[in-house]
Parts: sequence; structure tokens; C-alpha cells
Amino acid sequence: MSNITYEAINWNKSTSELAQVFWDQQWKQIWFPEEIAVSKDIKQWKGFEHQDTYKKVLAGLTLLDTVQTNIGMNRVAAFAPDMQEKAVFTMFDAFEAIHAKSYSYIFTTLCTNEEIDALFEWIKKNEFLQYKADKIATVYNAIEEDDPESLWKAMFASVMLESFLFYSGFFYPLYLGGQGFLRNSAEIISLILRDESIHGVAVGFFAQNIYKNFSTEKQEELKLWGFELLLDLYQNEMKYTEDVYAETGLSPEVKAYVRYNANKALMNIGFETMFPEEEVNPIVMNGIRNEGSTYDFFSQKGSTYAKAKVEPITDDTFNFNR
Repeated sequence: MSNITYEAINWNKSTSELAQVFWDQQWKQIWFPEEIAVSKDIKQWKGFEHQDTYKKVLAGLTLLDTVQTNIGMNRVAAFAPDMQEKAVFTMFDAFEAIHAKSYSYIFTTLCTNEEIDALFEWIKKNEFLQYKADKIATVYNAIEEDDPESLWKAMFASVMLESFLFYSGFFYPLYLGGQGFLRNSAEIISLILRDESIHGVAVGFFAQNIYKNFSTEKQEELKLWGFELLLDLYQNEMKYTEDVYAETGLSPEVKAYVRYNANKALMNIGFETMFPEEEVNPIVMNGIRNEGSTYDFFSQKGSTYAKAKVEPITDDTFNFNR
């Protein structure tokens, strides 16, 4: 037997400010994609001109959620010093897995097997998509034991992923859904976005608690590192947006939405914003109206979401003459 003493998590005593709040709120929002009737979108989908763009934005989101599930939250949870925060990150990891599966649910409903196979090959070949996945994963894999600096960097990268990089993909379903097109698929995106709002705020909050313990010199060094990472990701995101949205003519509007969310990501991490304010497509903003401001993530499930309700079995259950 080893000499290691294993410690149990004690939720009866608060060790991390807001960990319980984030835990409770995320579980209040639990949902599953199969409970949303994406099949109602099939008729509209068959006559949709820009299927290729729609499939690719969801495919890109699938890859990023896979990275977040298999690498990101796993490693952040493993190296987080507080056990309650570890639990919160582990829970977020499970929801990221639900998100990744949700896109496959949409693909299965709307696409042929051949189309799906081609899409996942495209994921491996798109240089801009692979670049941002690798950039984020590299920061995650660099976390070291008892090294708050590398942990903070990983949390920063996580916030950039969840509060910034996802949104070039979120734009199109929200844009279409806001016009009454493919509304049920858009509802899944709305539910995912609501989860990501919690994740971005929570990880950003815990990162700020680490950051405030660094010296002023180290804080400035890390802030410079963070802005450089953001600019690198932003430049790549502009190219990715032009590539994926080429056939729609929506690239300028998507780019504005990306910059808007880059600023939100910086706010979540406690930094000043980088990009000037600009108008964002009102249809897309209306699609996230329930998300509210950067810190307003206390919202209910989406408008078309209906969780199956099963009444308890009683003697009356078998009274077929009622």
C-alpha cells in the first residue's frame, strides 16, 4: 500500500467561492438533444441552398467540443487545486460531451451517411480549423503540477474557446433560426450556447482568482501572453470565417459577431476589451436574447425544448376505462 493519503470532497464546507452556484445552475439546465424534434426541420432542409455551410459550421463546433471534452476540461480538472472546482470542471466536461453528440444528432437527422463521412474527413483537412484546435490543445497539454501559471493559461485558453471561438459556428444556426428556418436545430444551438455562457463565466472567474495572486510583473507578462494568443486566434478565425461562409455572403456579419464575443471572452477573464463596439446582426442577437449580458447566465431552458415527463406508476395507470 502506498503512503498517499486520499482526500474526499466535502460539499458541506465551502472551499471555493461560487463553485456551488455554478454546479447548481448547470444541473438546472440539463437537457438532451434527442428530446428536441430536429426531424421537423427535414422539410426545410431538403430545399436549403446552403447545406454545405451549415454542415461545416456544425462540424467545426464538433471538433472544438471534442477537444474541450477529451483534453481541455479533463486537464483543467486534474490540476485544479480546489476539489469543489475540480468537481465543477468535471461536470462541465460531461456537458461538453453532450454538445459534441448534439451535432451528430443533427447530422444523423438531416444528412446521409455518405455526407456525414465526407464531413468528418473535411474536419481533418481544414487547415484553419485544425490550427485553432491545435493552438488550444497545446496550451491545455502544457499544464504542469503545482504550476498556477500554466493552469491560468489553460483556463484563459478555455475561456477563449467557449466564449469566443465557438461563435463563428453559432452564428449561422442562430441567424437562420431567428428567421424561422431550421428552428429546432437552432434550439439545440441555443441550449449549447446557454451552457457555454456558464462555462465561460465560471472558468473566467476561477482564473481571476488565480491571477490576482501573481505579482504585478507576472500579471503584465500573462496579460501580454493572453492578448497575443487572442490576436493569433482572431487572425486565424477571420480566415476560417471567410472559408466556411464564402458561399453565403455573410462573412462580414460573422466577423462582427466574432469580435463582439472576443470582447465578452476578455471580460470573462477580467481584462479590458480589445475591439471597438460595432453593430451585430439583430437577428442573431435576438437568438441569444435569453443569454443576457456577460454575467447573466441564470436563464431557463429554451422555448421549444420539452423534456419528457413520466408520471409515477399507480393502480390508476392500469385503469383503461377512465
